[in-house]
Amino acid sequence: MKKLPTRFGLAAVATLCLSASAAGQLSDERFRFTTAEKLDATQTSAYAGSHDAIYAYVDEHFEQHLANLQRWLRQPSVSAQNDGIQEMAEMLRGDLEALGFEETAVVPTDGHPGVWGYYDAGAERTLMVYMMYDVQPVNPEDWESHPFQANVIESDLGEILMARGATNQKGPERAFLNAIESIIAVEGTLPVNLMVLAEGEEELGSPHYGQLVEQFADRLRTADGAFFPFNSQDPAGNSALSLGVKGILYIEIESTGGDWGGPRQAEIHGSYKAIVDSPALRLVQALSSLVSKDGNTILVPGYYDAVRPPTDEEQRLINAMADTWNDEAQQASLGVRQWIDGVTGRDAIMRYLYHPTLNINGMWSGYTDEGVKTILPHRATAKVDSRLPYGLDPDSALAMIRRHLDSEGFSDITIRKLAGYPAAQTSVDAPLVQAAIGVFNKYGQTPEISPRLAGSAPFYQFTERLGLPLVFGGFGHGSGAHAPNEYMVITPKEGSGISGLREIERAYVDLLFALASQHPIT
Repeated sequence: MKKLPTRFGLAAVATLCLSASAAGQLSDERFRFTTAEKLDATQTSAYAGSHDAIYAYVDEHFEQHLANLQRWLRQPSVSAQNDGIQEMAEMLRGDLEALGFEETAVVPTDGHPGVWGYYDAGAERTLMVYMMYDVQPVNPEDWESHPFQANVIESDLGEILMARGATNQKGPERAFLNAIESIIAVEGTLPVNLMVLAEGEEELGSPHYGQLVEQFADRLRTADGAFFPFNSQDPAGNSALSLGVKGILYIEIESTGGDWGGPRQAEIHGSYKAIVDSPALRLVQALSSLVSKDGNTILVPGYYDAVRPPTDEEQRLINAMADTWNDEAQQASLGVRQWIDGVTGRDAIMRYLYHPTLNINGMWSGYTDEGVKTILPHRATAKVDSRLPYGLDPDSALAMIRRHLDSEGFSDITIRKLAGYPAAQTSVDAPLVQAAIGVFNKYGQTPEISPRLAGSAPFYQFTERLGLPLVFGGFGHGSGAHAPNEYMVITPKEGSGISGLREIERAYVDLLFALASQHPIT
């Protein structure tokens, strides 16, 4: 989402972070666990195939494959600033064409273009692959290595590739294409047909991805599942698979002077605050009405009611997650000391995955540069996102926020919807998911399986709109998404447990063959 480093203001409301979920709001009978059973992913048969000639090709072309990642990462594609978007779209399309995709196109939308590709292997089964080619904005001064130089540097984890998009998501996506290249080079074709539908607006909330899906919907429905290449190992090498995501509502909330008071047209001298209302303070009051005093309980009536409680399958997944969930390690990775209310273990998992949030991404008003300028601003704005668990859709959430502000006397406050889409979910029993688990098990890396990520992506387009099972994950470790010093491990230190680029690509090779044969999709 759009970064606002120089315009952030209203420091007095720093305590109104709105980022946390509500304490106790989902603790009614609907959310009580009814089973202590745990899903045992080791019971899924390990993929038994071996493709030694392809693995050898991967190893022999390591330097070329690394260069492919660097070429993608050296091309800026910052969607919020429309920097390099068209060039990156053309690069992706050209790479698909070079791999032998019979159909490739840069597809216009009302926003940034998408990219379509189709590879006809004459196979019985077809895999749809979702990709995003856009990245977040950067401030190069905050980075140890320039974010668009894509340098390989030494770290405590081994050799890492540091760049914007290294792990989110250009790195794993180009690694997937490297795996495709390797299969075709050795076998002459792929074991499955492939559809690729990429967007350049994921970091904007995917406002126009639906237009892309609409153009290819009839063909996409013929696929047997959807896959998103993803680095899903933690720094210790532990693996994970996710079966869904939260939805999101992204809005701007703004206060301007008007009939209620405050200057209408422009800022005025600060001395007039004695007799003139402040839009900046009114925005603070409106935002504070949305949450409890500590900022951790959403006070919007009905906001929790639509959230669907965990199913029996999800309870079994969460019970298993609780065995390996490490609160201290996760807190350390984020630079925080504790979770809200000191929750731990399964309770923390439930908050993270099943509670809605309201989070201020940025706010600005008036004068924020160096020195002194005493003014009463005429406008104040905040960017707010709300992560939506399964069952709570963005349009309903927006309507509830609007009604609440009106009822609290803030009908003058403007809300602008910038993006939004609902949650997505797939069953662990879907053959596509079982195939992915089987590949992890082959390498002794039985994954932690989460019913969803707490983050968001437009995967409802596949699960809800097209009726396709979805899974995203893969070997490899990266960190720093949306932050400085984003990286992906390329050659891990010996014995670390992290998979490097070679192993990542081999696993993608296995996945395609597993989908085609070992674990047929129905």
